[in-house]
Amino acid sequence: MTETDSPLPLAGVRIADLSRILAGPYATMLLADMGAEVVKVEQPGRGDDTRAWGPPWAGSSGEAAYFLSVNRNKRSLAVDLKDPDGLAAVQELCARSDVVVQNFRPGVAERLGLGYPAVSARNPAVVYCSVSGFGPEHEPPTRPGFDIVVQAESGLMASTGPAEGPASKVGVAVTDVLTGLNAAVGILGALMRARATGQGGQVDVSLINSSLSGLVNLTQQALVTGTEPARAGNAHTTIVPYQAFPTSDGEIVVAAGNDGLYQRLCRALERPDLAEDPRYATNPGRVAHREELVGEIGATLRTRPAEHWLALLVEAGVPVGRVRGVLDALRSSDAAGDDVLRTVEHPTAGLIEQVRAGFRLKGSPAPMTAPPLLGQHSREVLTELDLAPDMIEAMVGRGAAQQADLPPHRPKHEGKHRP
Repeated sequence: MTETDSPLPLAGVRIADLSRILAGPYATMLLADMGAEVVKVEQPGRGDDTRAWGPPWAGSSGEAAYFLSVNRNKRSLAVDLKDPDGLAAVQELCARSDVVVQNFRPGVAERLGLGYPAVSARNPAVVYCSVSGFGPEHEPPTRPGFDIVVQAESGLMASTGPAEGPASKVGVAVTDVLTGLNAAVGILGALMRARATGQGGQVDVSLINSSLSGLVNLTQQALVTGTEPARAGNAHTTIVPYQAFPTSDGEIVVAAGNDGLYQRLCRALERPDLAEDPRYATNPGRVAHREELVGEIGATLRTRPAEHWLALLVEAGVPVGRVRGVLDALRSSDAAGDDVLRTVEHPTAGLIEQVRAGFRLKGSPAPMTAPPLLGQHSREVLTELDLAPDMIEAMVGRGAAQQADLPPHRPKHEGKHRP
């Protein structure tokens, strides 16, 4: 630790992560980035569903890119919950953890003795987070929910896509991501209370509620007007100009979110006529005359290439960006100084790049260890839970636990920034 480094805020916090796929693992990864010790519980021989969600794969051993994206800074304990010793080990892990995160189907955790009543009976200060598609109060309570289903049910899909075309899902499983963020926030709040009072509690997070709350102005607009918000494609229903425009060689997005920015845009485009036209003086006027104004701006932008307009509008202080592909966006952001990429050495996939969390903790560099192999830390964690060595070996021998076979040379460069 350097003189400027300070302990990470969640150092010493142990999390038993019984979740899988995206929302729960994303939440626990963010907490791990803040220093929490996360033990990821997985099924031997199979592991998290996302271990099989490929292609693409990284390395000769076939590590799914999907799994790698949300499981860094964790240890993997692979035990069979149908085996009495395996189940007892996970029950003990939960009893010794500050936080438990699970997304079992309703009733499964309780049947296994891993529900909140059983865990809190042994661990009153535990923060117990349940992640589901539709929440415990939603009828029917057993309804499963994946991101695309919730995007459809929440109105997110209906508000996405071209105005005259079909509804479209967002390109990433954004309801899972929102749910993961909400779970992390709820857990942190409950942890603060638990540290102050010694009393834990339950945190329930669902994809449907996360998506509905994440629609922010659109849900309020619908409630105020009593009508469905119009789909606007790459434009905005209540701000003009705030959309994608073609240039002579590619698309850019211009976001003149207020009257002052609109005036700057007109000066940069050398269109004083648009700045002086009373129809466009205010945003409500620009919305009312959207078609004419967008046509005029678009005609001007099509005369020059994207890079010309980017440089000109950035200098003028107008929010603007190029429509980039994902890889282009990563490389561009890193080159601009965002330091968004980290390189870690995976036991079998070798050097892999990863995207850091969207926040920085000044003076507390986030840890960066590679996502684990299935069962990479099973013996280690079971030993910490005070299981006898012969019991651990018996569990591994009969398949109740799985210990990953590591290659001869262990990684020596974990946590380094991208060269």
